[in-house]
Amino acid sequence: MLIEVITSPQCPHCPAAKRVVEEVVKKVSCDDIEVKYIDATEDPGTVEKYSIMAVPAIVVDGEVAFVGAPSSEQLENYLREKLNR
Repeated sequence: MLIEVITSPQCPHCPAAKRVVEEVVKKVSCDDIEVKYIDATEDPGTVEKYSIMAVPAIVVDGEVAFVGAPSSEQLENYLREKLNR
C-alpha cells in the first residue's frame, strides 16, 4: 500500500496531517505500507495527476482518500478497511 501525503511549506494544517499519518502507520503496524511525502510546490505533476485543489491531501493506492487533515481515527479506520484488518 502506498500512502502519498501531499503538502506545501505554507500550509498550516500539513504538519498535523503528517503526524497523523506517521502515528497511524505505526499503530496499524503493517510492513506493506510505504509513505511518500510530496511537496506540491516541487511536484506539480502529482498534484495535477490527482486533481488536488487543496492541501494537505492524502492519496492511498492512487485514490484521493482525504483532502484536509483527517483525525487519527478516520485514517486508521480507512487503512484497516483497505487492509481488511
